[in-house]
Amino acid sequence: MTVNPHAKKKISYYYDGDVGNYYYGQGHPMKPHRIRMTHNLLLNYGLYRKMEVYRPTVATLEEMTKYHSDDYMLFLKTIKPDNISEYGKQMQRFNVGEDCPVFDGLFEFCQISSGGSIAAATKINKKQTDIAINWMGGLHHAKKSEASGFCYSNDIVLAILELLKYHQRVLYIDIDIHHGDGVEEAFYTTDRVMTVSFHKYGEYFPGTGDLRDVGAGRGRYYALNFPLRDGIDDETYEKIFVPVMEKVMASYQPNVIVLQCGADSLTGDRLGCFNLTLKGHGKCVEYMKKFNLPIIMLGGGGYTIRNVARCWTYETSVALDTDIANELPYNDYFEYYGPDFKLHIAPSNMTNHNTPEYLDKIKQKIFEYLRNLPHAPGVQMQEIKDDAISGDEGIILDEANPDERLPTAVSDKMIEDEGELFDGEKEGGDIRNESSAQKRPAGSPTTPVADVKKTKTEGEEEKSTPME
Repeated sequence: MTVNPHAKKKISYYYDGDVGNYYYGQGHPMKPHRIRMTHNLLLNYGLYRKMEVYRPTVATLEEMTKYHSDDYMLFLKTIKPDNISEYGKQMQRFNVGEDCPVFDGLFEFCQISSGGSIAAATKINKKQTDIAINWMGGLHHAKKSEASGFCYSNDIVLAILELLKYHQRVLYIDIDIHHGDGVEEAFYTTDRVMTVSFHKYGEYFPGTGDLRDVGAGRGRYYALNFPLRDGIDDETYEKIFVPVMEKVMASYQPNVIVLQCGADSLTGDRLGCFNLTLKGHGKCVEYMKKFNLPIIMLGGGGYTIRNVARCWTYETSVALDTDIANELPYNDYFEYYGPDFKLHIAPSNMTNHNTPEYLDKIKQKIFEYLRNLPHAPGVQMQEIKDDAISGDEGIILDEANPDERLPTAVSDKMIEDEGELFDGEKEGGDIRNESSAQKRPAGSPTTPVADVKKTKTEGEEEKSTPME
């Protein structure tokens, strides 16, 4: 069957009206209010008329423990601003307190953002949409048993685990200014997920994402990192993104794409140091659409909130193939966009420290890694496990030490027959984050090439409800 690249794509959009009510605290740069601003702006542009708009069901504790450890999730559910004094030891252990503060409704906030991404994945799995958008998600720093970088639950990992039930190969792309460390770590030892991150590197949070970090064991060369310097602009970004992604697509041949669109890579971001405009950022969405694969688009970082709302509204219009006016429509937060009240932003005159020589060197090294890929990996045919929405799977017991990260333990359990699981040896003693020097045990191996195609039973409950 030939796909018409010019055919209008079906877009599903996930939003919960409560998300903007959560507040990390005074002076904290992460403001969930930016998602409400985004939603309000795209409503006033009329973009909602061209999409199916859903309020997703919140993720349950059971769904979140498909990746996260039980004790960590139970801690997030229990901790409140008024009982902090009772949990000093656990707060330290789970890295909650400073960058990741305890605030009212913390667990509900995690449930909302994760619920949206799981719903998006379920919609893609059922072939009911071409592109699913959840600007509430994209919280890429959260670890199996640890909060990090303003992120508590990793909605991206949960969505990818859902996608792996139906798709052999998932490609994850991260254009946030920060390295997508939590997602890379979760799939570091598997060839079922390729992670590609373009990020600022060198004395910058989270300190991971070196060019030489390429995955381990079965996952070797399935993690790609493009370390960048300050001041990268639209033209330079396109010159690296397009050729790298073209080669990744040809080599890996994914079945589905997850694109994290963190807006802190934009010019003028409160915590950023890149010089991208909305057009440069949006070109990445535009380019990945050309491959005609199902895509999940997620939010992420972004700390100059008026520009975050501009960016994600614009990228929603890119997904919809709809031109929107540069003149902003009147909306509930109109005063935020002064003094110009325009959609598009101008780059600053900051110096671009990414020289052509430097970028070329990195690009050639990444191409070399891609040449080392044996072939597009596959997985043995087997019965597909129930969707996340069925609610009868129960909690997957995590027998690992919660202080050690076993990133693929859960994902392998979800995709392989029980008889194929075994306790694998540690491969290479790979130290991922030298500051914590935690060794990452390799996960179970993946299985030989075969196609996974099986339809789900009819009448299954949808993971979301259309918004009125």
